[in-house]
Amino acid sequence: MGARVIKSNAHASIGVFDGALDEYLTYLSVERGLSAASVEAYGRDLRDYLAFMHAAGIDSLDGIEREDITDYIEDLRKRGYASSSTERHVAALKGFHRFCVREGLAKTDLAASVPLPKTADRLPQAITIDQVAALLDQPFASTPAGLRDRAILEMLYGCGLRVSELTSLGFGNLLLDDELVRVRGKGGKERLVPLLGSARQALDEYLRDGRPHLHAKGNAAAQDPDAIFVNARGGRLSRRSVCKLVEKYGRNVRIEGLHPHTLRHSFATHLLEGGADLRVLQEMLGHSDISTTQIYTHVDRSHIREEYLSTHPRARMRPGGHT
Repeated sequence: MGARVIKSNAHASIGVFDGALDEYLTYLSVERGLSAASVEAYGRDLRDYLAFMHAAGIDSLDGIEREDITDYIEDLRKRGYASSSTERHVAALKGFHRFCVREGLAKTDLAASVPLPKTADRLPQAITIDQVAALLDQPFASTPAGLRDRAILEMLYGCGLRVSELTSLGFGNLLLDDELVRVRGKGGKERLVPLLGSARQALDEYLRDGRPHLHAKGNAAAQDPDAIFVNARGGRLSRRSVCKLVEKYGRNVRIEGLHPHTLRHSFATHLLEGGADLRVLQEMLGHSDISTTQIYTHVDRSHIREEYLSTHPRARMRPGGHT
């Protein structure tokens, strides 16, 4: 079958595939416990895929061949989908076909032999040390919310936290006598991260002069007594709220599109450039595999060249043995 270009349309007709798709989405919701938003996203991607097959005249799951799937992947590329979006679509269709075979809706899983498209390693850009200084040294309002916001920015950069790790912090995570934060990361893995310098100072000021006022203003139903970072109602601050305030303070110092993960990446990059051991950095970031740390923490080429020139005994020698 030749590749066909069709418009992406979540409401396009998928004919006989409708029942199988409904069963799969129910499985994702009920048995896998995925959120409504995730199930909706799966449905949108799979409707696009099945509409492509329906438009090509394929009328059964077993009528889909491996070549049809590769044609669909090529069609996604022609329609301008980014490699990450293409990978997401293919992961969705592979899961769908696997489910259909397991449930007896199809006899063979030809999608199993289709590899996921490779995506280029895309890393969030680190901001410079001067930009970090501008961000963290800007004037903050001397209000409870201002103290909170400064502590959030200081901890995102000073501790390398993911935004979900920051918002989930409770008082049991703070080991202040030891100057450490106990962080629960991906997969429930715990790690200890130093809490020092300006990050510790900003947190102390917020806990002393900011949080009590924010928490007291809230109503009993909204209050979260264990949450470190709270909103104006005394409830736990959401990830979305943190992202919005980080972007706002970045915009104040002409850093457009600043995201909490950029501060985590800057934390890693600046430590590595300062000579931090990669294994120690892996532990602080909470990476289970050192290769993730190596990919995540890029070192700019000029820094590599400077390190080489300053450390290699023959780096400055010219042909003939002269320096």
